[in-house]
Amino acid sequence: MRLRAALVGPTASGKSRLAHRLARELGDLEIVSLDSMSVYRGLDTATAKPTHQEREEVTYHLIDVVGPSEEFSVADALAHVRALSLPRKLLGVGGTGLYARAIIDDLEIPGVHPEIRHALEQESDLEALYRELVQRDPLGASRMDPTNGRRVRRALEVCRATGRPFSSFGPGLDSYPASSVVQVGLQVDFADLDSAIEKRLRTWVETGLLDEVRRLDAEGLSRAARQAVGYKEFFPAVHGDKTVGECLEEAIANTRRLARRQWRWFRRDPRVTWYRDLNGAYDHLMRALASAPDVGD
Repeated sequence: MRLRAALVGPTASGKSRLAHRLARELGDLEIVSLDSMSVYRGLDTATAKPTHQEREEVTYHLIDVVGPSEEFSVADALAHVRALSLPRKLLGVGGTGLYARAIIDDLEIPGVHPEIRHALEQESDLEALYRELVQRDPLGASRMDPTNGRRVRRALEVCRATGRPFSSFGPGLDSYPASSVVQVGLQVDFADLDSAIEKRLRTWVETGLLDEVRRLDAEGLSRAARQAVGYKEFFPAVHGDKTVGECLEEAIANTRRLARRQWRWFRRDPRVTWYRDLNGAYDHLMRALASAPDVGD
């Protein structure tokens, strides 16, 4: 199963509204969420999920796949998309860079091995871990910064668990192979985006975000879900450790930083065509999707 097109860019840039409009007008288009936090049931407000009415109008995938206390990886997301039955015309929409790359390029993603990961996290000698990686996977080691503990440990986790070099799972995220997936990005003015982010978060707080955070905190969250921007900042407020105002300012700042990270990620991909004008992005995607065949690859 392969996407026909993808609409990417920073959070709060208008991707979801544009994608929903396209799907309604085309009629046979389904949307695949490229947002790593929308897979969790109950994380609704700060992930800006489609409403129940929108989900009645358009079929969405990778939304509400697992409970908030469950772990869900990019490998799980890939398996979910690959399992979709044919024929389908699919548009990927979102801002989680790794999800987008994995699904757009149908990458081979090694699984997660919690016991080995935990053991590696207990090993504090990063230089020794990097030397082990050089022995097990010289090519993979050459592609990463020896001081990046997260990446070194992840590569070693895969090497130890599978007996294969981490680099054997693909050319790496710095390679952008030719693709039949049409990629369109929404280019933003960060002054306008910063204002939109602040307005959206203040509105969410006024309309019940804290109740959602309180419920999720009581139910329990997976490690990944607990790190969701727009949620993690408000746990101190529901515990009485900070004021709502303090948490809100932190959430605004973190979301602005997230938007810039997303921008930098997608700007590296030379296959993305960028538009400041929503109408230009709409026309480009409409042409690509209207002419796409109705069968899968």
